[in-house]
Amino acid sequence: MPRYTAPVAEVAFLLDRVFPMEGSTGLPGLADLSPETLQAVLTQAGRFAETVLQPLNQSGDREGCRRHEDGSVETPPGFRAAYHRYVEGGWPAVSGDAGFGGQGLSLAVGAMVNEFCTSANMAFTMVSGLTQSACSAILAHGSAAQKALYVPKLVAGAWCGTMNLTEPQCGTDLGLIRTKAVPQADGSYRLFGQKIFISAGEHDLAENIVHLVLARIEGAPAGTKGLSLFVAPKLIVRPDGSLGPRNALLCGSIERKMGLHANPTCVMDYDGAEGELLGEAGRGLQAMFVMMNQARIGVATQGLALSEVAYQNAAAYAKERRQGRALKAPRSPEAPADPIIVHPDVRRALMSIRAFNLGARALLVWTALKADIARRSPDAAARDAAEDLLGLMTPVLKGVLTDTGVRNCIEAQQVFGGYGYIVEAGMEQFVRDARITAVYEGTNGIQALDLVGRKLPRDGGRAFTAFTKEVASFLKARAGDTRLAPFLGPLKQGLDHLQQATLWFMQHGLRDPDNAAAGAYDYMHMFGLVAIGYMWARIAAATFAGGDGDAPPEDGRLLFGRFFMERTMPETAAHLARITAGAATLVAPPAEAF
Repeated sequence: MPRYTAPVAEVAFLLDRVFPMEGSTGLPGLADLSPETLQAVLTQAGRFAETVLQPLNQSGDREGCRRHEDGSVETPPGFRAAYHRYVEGGWPAVSGDAGFGGQGLSLAVGAMVNEFCTSANMAFTMVSGLTQSACSAILAHGSAAQKALYVPKLVAGAWCGTMNLTEPQCGTDLGLIRTKAVPQADGSYRLFGQKIFISAGEHDLAENIVHLVLARIEGAPAGTKGLSLFVAPKLIVRPDGSLGPRNALLCGSIERKMGLHANPTCVMDYDGAEGELLGEAGRGLQAMFVMMNQARIGVATQGLALSEVAYQNAAAYAKERRQGRALKAPRSPEAPADPIIVHPDVRRALMSIRAFNLGARALLVWTALKADIARRSPDAAARDAAEDLLGLMTPVLKGVLTDTGVRNCIEAQQVFGGYGYIVEAGMEQFVRDARITAVYEGTNGIQALDLVGRKLPRDGGRAFTAFTKEVASFLKARAGDTRLAPFLGPLKQGLDHLQQATLWFMQHGLRDPDNAAAGAYDYMHMFGLVAIGYMWARIAAATFAGGDGDAPPEDGRLLFGRFFMERTMPETAAHLARITAGAATLVAPPAEAF
């Protein structure tokens, strides 16, 4: 049976030493967060994930969800009790707005609690995964009455939220949406249409489900400019907050899918459902992007979370499984074979995964702390700079952490050999569950196009310039520290490659947009390598500054960082070569050649 231990010590190290939170920002909810409080929150979250959620992961996958004839959905045994404990423990409200009943802690703490729970049981954690994103959309675009009516219940976890975009004929191209909103005399709307792939669109865990639905008001123009966003709860919410009758929306079916069997991915039918306009008519996509961008960072966390739990199980197995002998001499001469951890290729796989996990976690924490500044800082310039970075990093995080997370789950499965293909070992479930992360909330090819086509040139490249200046300043300030040389040299090389690729886009992408599109995917992954490399350099600097010595122990985290710099960071050169090859060969074959 798979196992999981929450990486509490690693998270505490990041928040206390690499990105010190106590008093460092002066922001509400952060300045007074002591290391002791932080440790207590992380420890309790880890214990909940390990003891309550992880034991339900395999059984939930086997049992799946059941849809009844009335359209209701029953989650696997144990999920309802676990969700009650989840809400009772206050975990949905960790980073929730304090003005609406949340605990108001750093978004970085919330992200790490989310990582723990997702590693333990991704299907369960997804049930409430979009709830905080729904809160953000309502807080950003809702009326005072809508905020008061919906947000406290969503923050507490008493109600869950969903996002309804996709339709059978419409995925990435939202301008093709057909769901119709018909205005009513009382100012409300009636929604007609069908949405598909709706995560946790119907379930029995929360007393109400608040759907945010993208639709076109009757008579509105075609395309994305005619879309509006609506709040359509499963149960009608009366003005006093009490629940009324069932709304005219229904789960028509549950999708049969590769993984995440314990999470109901629903086809939702809207047959005149009552909805309230959220924000301005015709500006629904702008409102929905608040939710989508937050959800994309949540999906990035899923990529890391499954990479982490897959790694833990592969490392444990490699220390237990005995096959063959070490090349130089037996490590366990008294036994018939050595544990497979002695074999270089097994070590290559495990070190690659762990080096990524540690660096990617730091990148998530760093980005979440920027989100705290964007949300809470009284300094407008600081908020703007943080928003710039969030916009730039969101497609990088989503694309790189999920692509690599899927690959790492497969590598971890490979460590098990044939047993990794057997259900009981649990590794095949990690692979199946991880696979969707590279697909939903915008496929990773779309993330790459968003990065190169929209985020990179925005405001004259202001966000990219700020990022590269920050990394360059870090390199310059520590250039004389010989202890950091194994980190600084590869980081500088990677940054140079990233800047060369950006300049190449400026010179060739404007003349021929295919050049930019053809290189976008490589550029996204190159950017991710540089960003994670920067995190490793900061981890190393914090380690030495903390008095951990000039020679970290052999099992120290810095060895994994050096491995990343030596074995993974050089991939920026390959990405640069592919980018500067241009699009000519890629676009040359006619469709009939495929």
